[in-house]
Amino acid sequence: MDTEYDAIILGAGHNSLILQAYLCQAGLEAVCLERREVAGGGLATVEAPQRPGFLHNTHSFYHRAITYMPWYRELDLERHGARYIEPELNVALLLQSGDALEWWTDFEKTATSFEQFSLKDAATLRHWRDRFLPIVEKILIPEAQAPPIPLAERRRILSRTDAGRLLLEVSELSPLAFVQREFEHPLIQAGLLFFNGLREVDLRCPGFGHHIASLLASAGKAQMCLGGSASLAQALVASVEEAGGEIKLGVEPRRILTDGERVVGVETADGERIRARQLVASGLNPHQTFLDLMDEGDVPASWRERAEAFEHNLIAPLFALNVNLTEPWSLAASNTHPELDRAFMTILGLDHIDRYLEMVDAHVEGRHPPTMMWGSCPTLFDPSQAPDGGHTVFMWQKTPYRINGCGNNWDTESQHVGEEMFELLCQYAPNVRDATIDWFVRSPLDVERTFPNMRHGDLLIGAFTNGQIGHDRPFPGAGHYRAHLDGLYLCGSCCHPGGNITGLPGYNSAQVICSDLGLNVDWMPESIVERLGRL
Repeated sequence: MDTEYDAIILGAGHNSLILQAYLCQAGLEAVCLERREVAGGGLATVEAPQRPGFLHNTHSFYHRAITYMPWYRELDLERHGARYIEPELNVALLLQSGDALEWWTDFEKTATSFEQFSLKDAATLRHWRDRFLPIVEKILIPEAQAPPIPLAERRRILSRTDAGRLLLEVSELSPLAFVQREFEHPLIQAGLLFFNGLREVDLRCPGFGHHIASLLASAGKAQMCLGGSASLAQALVASVEEAGGEIKLGVEPRRILTDGERVVGVETADGERIRARQLVASGLNPHQTFLDLMDEGDVPASWRERAEAFEHNLIAPLFALNVNLTEPWSLAASNTHPELDRAFMTILGLDHIDRYLEMVDAHVEGRHPPTMMWGSCPTLFDPSQAPDGGHTVFMWQKTPYRINGCGNNWDTESQHVGEEMFELLCQYAPNVRDATIDWFVRSPLDVERTFPNMRHGDLLIGAFTNGQIGHDRPFPGAGHYRAHLDGLYLCGSCCHPGGNITGLPGYNSAQVICSDLGLNVDWMPESIVERLGRL
């Protein structure tokens, strides 16, 4: 072995960096190995090709409730430069007619917007928000911020209380069944399913009906990292380095080394062997960890089969249109609704539930979905993301990875899809056409090429299906962040509670590892069993 550390972490995505910061603060000597030349994974802010100073957040932009996360406070990330805003008009779903369905940080303003379309649905919104507020605060948030417990034990504990029984009852439904049962207006139905889709849960899958109600009751809204999403990554890197951690960029792991009973280190692509005194934690997907990086004899056949069968998220892949402008967009609807120009997330092309259902069908069939997209003009909120006088707009659309049967088809399909998205954008914001300097696109195939752990363009690293959630995520046997060998752990988005920028897989993995190693840390929360036991 050439070098030696207490802990080796594979991949420098945000979950890995959070885990590393906690381990280093606990006194471990930890190194993170990253194949790319920049840390942060999906916290990517890039300069537009040929346009210096025009910044685009190509993989993540809307960060939900980041400032509410325990790791954000405990790692003191604002001292390291992270800054977030949470715009008041958080989301606006625009119609060609000029009307809009609006979600505000002020719940009553949201309810008032719902009333413009359906008094009944506005009353239903209030009803489920009130019923689920204690469920979100006392059950769902604590569960997301803790290592999961077996599903049977969870059901037994929740069945003891009224709130727990309500959660279990609503969870039996699919998101689609819940929305169609509770809400009547097709636009409101479409908007609610859109939000469910941002979590990438299959709207047809029973067991996830509570996702809609929990979104209605959640206090945390979409937030924006000033300076670009990469600013959060930079703050995490600063926290790691302050605690004594080391991040090696441009270093690709080739093999996880074992002695047959426990992991002992990592071999890199250039032949260096790095010894792990205590652990190796993988922030990669299960296929990479158990099939690509481990010898067949080091992984039980049952684990190899489960890793091979790990399902990626069918509707997670995104196609991105990134536009450089000489002025900010001006939405046509703002002539009658002036607040819309300051909407943080703007949804275009979704005016009926049937269009959303058609989008899901298109993913199943591998064809182009109807053009339905969402995005923002980030420079309205943060002028630093463009040169003086310049602005940017981005739009994202859900598209299948295997377009017309094969992911490689994106190399010839991308320009056409970008043109369709640009035309729809100009319909809603007519000034964009003349204000555009240029634009570029990123397809699901581009995502996979940049981030191999996002296999098939799956930004969330794994489907949310029964059998891949909670204690069974990424698969049964690996749902507690521990692998089959002593000293081998998981910490990436393939673990509970899943993808998106939450940092919770890394935070929860830190809880498990610190507990296993008997490290004395003052940030360790109560176990989820103790917290649920007080309901």
